Amino acid sequence: MKPHHLNNVLFSRDKIGQRVDELIDEIAADCDTENLVLLGILRGSFIFLADLVRGFERHKLHPRIDFITLSSYGANTMSSGVVKIMHDTDADLEGAEVVIVDDILDSGRTLKFARDLFLERGADSVRTCVMLDKKTDRAVEMEADHVGFEVDDVFVVGYGLDYDNHYRELPYIAEVIFTEE
Repeated sequence: MKPHHLNNVLFSRDKIGQRVDELIDEIAADCDTENLVLLGILRGSFIFLADLVRGFERHKLHPRIDFITLSSYGANTMSSGVVKIMHDTDADLEGAEVVIVDDILDSGRTLKFARDLFLERGADSVRTCVMLDKKTDRAVEMEADHVGFEVDDVFVVGYGLDYDNHYRELPYIAEVIFTEE
């Protein structure tokens, strides 16, 4: 791991909680179905997905929940450009309304790969929900349907986001500053 420190908190626990509640209402307004499937992209989405799902009860939504593990980063801070399925979902997506939940949209490769894959597997519709939309040039054309926050082109951790599998547990999202040794 490169020498680094956490800089400023970009999104506090309270701000994240408020935005997640708003996203729950947005998604519920779009998904009035008995065949709703939420598919989290592991590992970064697990905290975000759990918070979203707990709020669906107030809208009388009872989605099926599953996960897929996709990787294009490994231990790096930059995408390799190749998306690999590390662990596949076994959810039956035929005729389902799918909402993909991910931590961050940056290059667009992972989210586009997942969306295309689930449509190929028979989903009626596939929407996307990301906690962060990093304002950077995308490698592929991809925009999320539901976005928690926009963030500048900085490296961030917390609320499920990691640096080499560290900092996922933080209840806030902070910028990582890399330093010289």
